[in-house]
Amino acid sequence: MVIGGAEDKIRDRVILNRFCSLASGADGVVVVISTASSLGFEAGERYREIFTGLGIGTVRPLHAMSRAQANDPSYVGQLDDATGIFLTGGNQLRLSSTVGGTLLADAVMDRFRAGAVVAGTSAGASAMSSHMIAFGASGGTPKHRMAALAAGLGVLPSVIVDQHFQQRNRYGRLLSVIAQNPSLLGLGVDEDTAGVVGPDGVMEVIGRGSVTIIDGASAETDAWEVHGHRPVMISGVVLHALPSGYMFDLRHRRRIATSPLKALPGGIVEPIASS
Repeated sequence: MVIGGAEDKIRDRVILNRFCSLASGADGVVVVISTASSLGFEAGERYREIFTGLGIGTVRPLHAMSRAQANDPSYVGQLDDATGIFLTGGNQLRLSSTVGGTLLADAVMDRFRAGAVVAGTSAGASAMSSHMIAFGASGGTPKHRMAALAAGLGVLPSVIVDQHFQQRNRYGRLLSVIAQNPSLLGLGVDEDTAGVVGPDGVMEVIGRGSVTIIDGASAETDAWEVHGHRPVMISGVVLHALPSGYMFDLRHRRRIATSPLKALPGGIVEPIASS
């Protein structure tokens, strides 16, 4: 699950309810990794309170503060029975530089391959992909050097995720990244919105906003010859803006032409009646 940040934690909690359902509910064991957050243990405890209130049986906050800690087998062992892993918001570069390439990162991938649901919100969403936007500028015009990339955790390969997308005007920087890396599929996730990706690579959109998908596989660009911070030309991009209930096949880069779904409390979905 890639969550655009500022997910509803008080009212219907559609996104967090869906995560808890996928994490096996009362039988679930959820590990909250709050390394990205400047609030540290407080962020982990906040999500412990939320997930316990939503019915998760066991919630374990982990705040790896150093690579040594993230490589400690006894510390990492707390993920051994996890049915769900949740990466909090904060600073994605702090998360990737502390956890990337460690036993903790390996354990996240091991549990993911074993069927655990892995979710990230805000910075945690950015870090889910193999290539990650570490930081960058806002604005609607794509420009050279608009974003800096770093290695992510690799849970969701072949895409690049940007969060708080509409709220922080990040369209230009995601376009600039796709111009320079057209093999990647750009996912711009609005606040209180999530893309839920199944084992088949099909993503369902849930929440209040939209997921903007930028496919530059057939685009033309002059990104390779632009210098400084000048605007980049990119033409022929395929753009999808998908609100809640719509589905997209990330592997084949196509929208699935089905009746849209609407989210109900608890993350359950049903088809929207057509008029």
